[in-house]
Amino acid sequence: MDRDSLIVSTLIEMYPDACCALHYKNPFELLIATILAAQATDKSVNQITPDLFARYPTPADFLPLSQSEVEKEIRTIGLYKNKARHILATCRILVEKYGGVVPSVRTELEALPGVGRKTANVVLSNAFNIPAIAVDTHVLRVSNRLGLSDSKDVWKTEQRLMEKVPEELWSQLHHCLIYHGRQVCHARKADCERCQLALYCQLYSNEQLEVRGTGP
Repeated sequence: MDRDSLIVSTLIEMYPDACCALHYKNPFELLIATILAAQATDKSVNQITPDLFARYPTPADFLPLSQSEVEKEIRTIGLYKNKARHILATCRILVEKYGGVVPSVRTELEALPGVGRKTANVVLSNAFNIPAIAVDTHVLRVSNRLGLSDSKDVWKTEQRLMEKVPEELWSQLHHCLIYHGRQVCHARKADCERCQLALYCQLYSNEQLEVRGTGP
């Protein structure tokens, strides 16, 4: 088994129950929750969505609201004004073009206001079980530190991961990388001493070379 395969298999062994941290019951709830989660924590989104979805369970339920009314509902979330505008516009398209149903086609998802490739990947992967790798800050950081990728560009990192990892593992790997980034490979400083991936990790290997004075 090559190094990349060892990393992937070890991650899956470490986090067998890794899954989407956003709380949702259907594709529409996941779509809205993911729009809200941009530059915000999943925890903060999960705090407001139960009440939000209880009051407005479908795209049509949002349409009578003004933007200011939606803003009040989500005001604890960062960038709430832009997100309120995107949610209303997206709900209108869902009602008028798709009969209130969230599409499962990437191009159609990415055409919705507030939905980029990462959000589309989250929805495709989790709501429709379509293999995809959503590259957020954790996935970008951890995959580059481990050596699964070698680019700070989100799209290039996604491509690199898709090339290296079997398609049937894309969605699972996405969640495992996020879990690892939150629990061990922290943004400020990686906790290499308790990391089961240290032996395979590019960052750890480079740091050891530097300690020995043999690094570049």
